[in-house]
Amino acid sequence: MSFRTRATVAAFFVFALVSVARGQAPVQTSTQATAPPPDKEFYSLRQPAAAGDAQAQFALANHYYHGLGVPQDYTQAVLWYGKSANQGFAPAENQLGNMYGHEFGVPRDYKRALAYYRSAANQGYALAQYNLGSMFEDGIGVKRDYKQALEWYRKAADQDLSDAEKQVGYFYQCGYGVKQDYAQAQAWYLRAAGHGNSNAENQLGYMAEEGWGQPQNYAEALYWYYKAAEHGNDTAQENIGYMFQYGTGVQTDYAKAMSWFDKAAAQGNSDAENQLGWMYQYGQGVEPDDAKAVTWYGLSADQGNRHGINNLDYFKAVLEERGSGVWETASIPVTDAAIARAQRWANIQDLQRRIAGLEADAKHQDDLADQLEHTGKGKNDGITKVFNAIGSVPAVKFHVEAEKYRAEAARLRQELAHIEHEDQSSASVPAP
Repeated sequence: MSFRTRATVAAFFVFALVSVARGQAPVQTSTQATAPPPDKEFYSLRQPAAAGDAQAQFALANHYYHGLGVPQDYTQAVLWYGKSANQGFAPAENQLGNMYGHEFGVPRDYKRALAYYRSAANQGYALAQYNLGSMFEDGIGVKRDYKQALEWYRKAADQDLSDAEKQVGYFYQCGYGVKQDYAQAQAWYLRAAGHGNSNAENQLGYMAEEGWGQPQNYAEALYWYYKAAEHGNDTAQENIGYMFQYGTGVQTDYAKAMSWFDKAAAQGNSDAENQLGWMYQYGQGVEPDDAKAVTWYGLSADQGNRHGINNLDYFKAVLEERGSGVWETASIPVTDAAIARAQRWANIQDLQRRIAGLEADAKHQDDLADQLEHTGKGKNDGITKVFNAIGSVPAVKFHVEAEKYRAEAARLRQELAHIEHEDQSSASVPAP
């Protein structure tokens, strides 16, 4: 049996993007293999940044972080974010918190992340307040504390940060740190949706479908799902597909279901991948196709989706019972346009994770070398002099290792750039 899991998961981390005038949720971008020449904005930022302008330092760091006009360089990004943060510039503190919390070019360090978020949050910076709330909600670097999480979410929501408004709604929906209150949940979701938050729109659809705090209303559920899907929300796309797959409030339409699942899977939605595996296994709207079923279940399982894992294991047992070689034949890689899009997304995510990890390893090696090179700095005793002379030798080794990691990261960036700049038309799915 196939299931779907659709309640909003714990809040994701948000950090400041290029503009210092406003904050918004970013998209991780990569650098092209041959980066374009530095743009005029990059050149104009260098002088004021070097002169100590905190906003210019932050903006310059963004160029390095996102690879905007220059090759992506986490080391330079950390350097300039650090200079800006040292002056108490909240957006830079928040971004450093994000980098240490997610191992973006630096070793993961939740304590540092928490400290940076808290410093920025105490200045009233909404994105940091939201991120701090996320850490308390998930118990990352701190003991899980829903009441503190809600307090920080409310502070950010009071500044109209839609992700925080949505998360306050979710806390009321689930009764986290407050008494469960569907009316309050709906009110906060509506407020977030009014600010364009697609996750809130999806949750409004889910509440209408389930009849939480209101009469069950499939038409209203579809209204909100469609609204969220139009904003690119993959969970809403999967929800629409599920309703058409099982005829929930609509006529069963496998073609529409598959089309919506394809849309969601192209964005890495593991529930949609699982449902596509189910449709190919049982021939819902298509001829049964064991190989495609295995492929879709595998894509879902690779993301840790429990339903995908269970369905793949069960289907493997079924195929093995059919006779010798049946499972092996079904396991031979197959593809079509939809599978290719889903695999493209998975490859991009994997490369981004590997690049960030390599940059973090390189930074760690540089830190070790720096410690050896500066041990006993300023002291003149004989033992320290000997140790410093010896320490400089292994320090070179650490620097060499760091360069190896960065060289591999550069190679992966070339691979990533090739994937990201393939014909984008191949990633489009016709609207149902």
